[in-house]
Amino acid sequence: MIENDAGQARQPWHDTAGPAAVVWDMDGTLIDSSSVVPDAFIAAVRAMGGPVHSRAEVVALYSLGPPRAMLSQMLGRPCGEEEVALYHEILSERAAQVAPCAGVRTAIDRLRRTVPMAVFTGASRRAADILLGAVGLRECFSVVVGGDEIERPKPHPEGIIKACSLLSVPTRRCVYVGDAPTDLEAARRAGAVPAAAGWGHLYNPSVQADLVLQSPQDLTGRLLGP
Repeated sequence: MIENDAGQARQPWHDTAGPAAVVWDMDGTLIDSSSVVPDAFIAAVRAMGGPVHSRAEVVALYSLGPPRAMLSQMLGRPCGEEEVALYHEILSERAAQVAPCAGVRTAIDRLRRTVPMAVFTGASRRAADILLGAVGLRECFSVVVGGDEIERPKPHPEGIIKACSLLSVPTRRCVYVGDAPTDLEAARRAGAVPAAAGWGHLYNPSVQADLVLQSPQDLTGRLLGP
């Protein structure tokens, strides 16, 4: 029996009794933003008079949480609301370059008919609305939780717990789909089922997950059948 951080046994998910909800990570799981988001941070920091960063350096900071934390680290000083707004403006200008990950739209369209779904992302709520809106997925989710709407970023389980609460679903009946090791650790700590998005750019096959999905259709197949 698998336990969460509180030592409580959580029910393992079996194919014959699917979960009550699916919560998705965003970047690298629902959308391919591997160049757009880092480039928006790089451009914003340059516009603020900060140093030049590489895409890899920006991606390495994702675990810090929402834009304010990342921009402050990149600038080497606290950043204000106007600077966060500038980042969002630059991101919005580049959002048309973002695309849904292969197979995501079909999977979401099938799942949304019967399975409650939410998004929990380390990005800000504003960034989530911009990017999900740009690819036509925002309307698919009744609940979106941004990294700026919680106190503690992944791998802390707070965001997953909040998303499940807003869906009125116990976390033990939830599957959290994400590509990064921090996504899977957050799911484990929440008592949810960690499902690795094997198509994501941060996916690491050495990190343990209850489910390893090679495509979004793997999840729909398990939940809904062929």
